Amino acid sequence: MAGHSKFKNIMHRKGAQDKKRSGAFSKLSREITVAAKMGMPDPDMNPRLRAAVNAAKAQSMPKDNIARAIDKASRGDAENYEEIRYEGFGPGGVSLIIETLTDNRNRTVTNVRTGMGKNGGNLGAPGSVSHGFDRVGLISYPAKAGDADKVFEAALEAGAEDVTSSEDGHEIWTAVGDLHEVAKALEPVLGEAEGAKLAWKPQTMVTIDEGDAATLLKLLDVLDDDDDVQTVWGNYEIPDEVMEKLG
Repeated sequence: MAGHSKFKNIMHRKGAQDKKRSGAFSKLSREITVAAKMGMPDPDMNPRLRAAVNAAKAQSMPKDNIARAIDKASRGDAENYEEIRYEGFGPGGVSLIIETLTDNRNRTVTNVRTGMGKNGGNLGAPGSVSHGFDRVGLISYPAKAGDADKVFEAALEAGAEDVTSSEDGHEIWTAVGDLHEVAKALEPVLGEAEGAKLAWKPQTMVTIDEGDAATLLKLLDVLDDDDDVQTVWGNYEIPDEVMEKLG
C-alpha cells in the first residue's frame, strides 16, 4: 500500500465546479435523484445515496435542495436518467473517460463529440481508453480531516488499498466492492467524506506541455459546463510550473 505517491489532476481541476455554483448543484441533484430512485430513499439504507448527499453537503448545497432531489425520486416524477460513459483522446494524446447522466442520449453524445472536436480532442469507441485505467473506489477528504499519517493509518485500518495526500486533500482508494464499507469505517475517525464514488484510476500518467495544457483545460471547462457530464477522468499530469504560467 503506497503512502504518499504524487497523483494529481485525475479529476478535473479542484475547484472548477465552484465557478458555476448552480451548475454544480444541478449535477449533484441529478446524482441524488438517480441514487434515490435506484434504491431506498433513505441515505442510511442506500450507500450510493449517502455518498451523493455527503458530496452535496461538502459543496454547501442547501438542505432544501437535497430534500427536493430525494422527494422527486420518491414521488416517481423524476426524469429517467441513463448512465452513459464516453471515451476519447484529448490534446497531447491524453486519455479521457467522460461519465454522464442523461435523459437524452442523442443530445449528450452530440455535445460531447462537438466539445471534444472543437478543443483538440476526439471521441473514441467504447473501450478505446478504459483498458488503461483501473476501476476502483475513491473516497475524498479535505486536508483539514487530518495530516497524511493520520489519514494513512485510518485508511489502512479501514481496509483501503492506497492513499494519496497533498495540500489539496486526501484521496483514499479502495477495491470496487469495498468502497462503501471503507467509507463507513472511516467516518468515526475522519468524519463525513467529501465524496465516495467509483472512479477510473490511470495505470500510467502522461505529462503535457504548456500548449497542450491550455487546450486541455479549455476542453475540460467545456465538458464541465455540460449539465449531462458528471465527471471527467484522465491520465494527464500538468506540472506545477505550467499551471502557474497558465494562471
